Amino acid sequence: MTFPGNNGAGRVVLITGGGTGIGAAVAERYAAEGAHVVVVGRRREPLDAVAAAIGATAIVADAADTTAARAAVEQTLARFGRLDVLVANAGGHGFAPVGETDDDAWESALRANLTTAFTMAREALPALVESKGQIVIVSSLAGLFAGPSVAGYTVGKHALIGLTRTLARDYGRSGVRVNAVCPGWVQTPMADEEMDEFAEQAGLDSREEAYGAVTADVPLGRPAHPSEIASVVRFLGSGESSYITGAVLLTDGGAHIVDVPTLAFDHAGM
Repeated sequence: MTFPGNNGAGRVVLITGGGTGIGAAVAERYAAEGAHVVVVGRRREPLDAVAAAIGATAIVADAADTTAARAAVEQTLARFGRLDVLVANAGGHGFAPVGETDDDAWESALRANLTTAFTMAREALPALVESKGQIVIVSSLAGLFAGPSVAGYTVGKHALIGLTRTLARDYGRSGVRVNAVCPGWVQTPMADEEMDEFAEQAGLDSREEAYGAVTADVPLGRPAHPSEIASVVRFLGSGESSYITGAVLLTDGGAHIVDVPTLAFDHAGM
């Protein structure tokens, strides 16, 4: 039996939120294997920086906007003639409890964390059906659990799991596989900003101490590097995962296996 797509050479990969963090790391990983990489995002400067560094194509577009998403897919097809992998990585917003989330903030959170993936997947599906390609949706540990005061983000990331499963169910017979990745803490620019704020509020001396604090109860005891998440995304967006679809792969250093009520025993040194 052959496993198509094991080698990234020649494959065409479109990555939303491709200018920084996980998206940029995914772009670098695919480019290193010889794939044709298209990075999509709303800010030109980071996209151009990634494109220049790895030889990718940069497209400035709002993945949540139907016209822009369709144009990004069309530009990709016009240049490369096909699309093999969509990595729906765009996200952000929604950092407040429900009682402090107004209508505009709620809409922005869902647009950033859910509509981006839904819209881009819908527009890319005809090309992915033709190539029997893959969609990898980047959700979060917040897609399975709830953190404090992140209502919009948590709901949006939970909804991405449902989107993953419905796409996998509806398009599996057409040869399209769809899976989700749920990272925990990852050292990205967005997380760095959160750690800086946390360090200040908690009276810690540095960003590194803040990362140490938020991962103290994680079995691996550290945050992930973006390249570690990129490796998982690449696996799901390749022929090496040819019999996996509708899966939710946690990449959180083991955070999800920790029984919260027993943490007091660890903290007491028992």
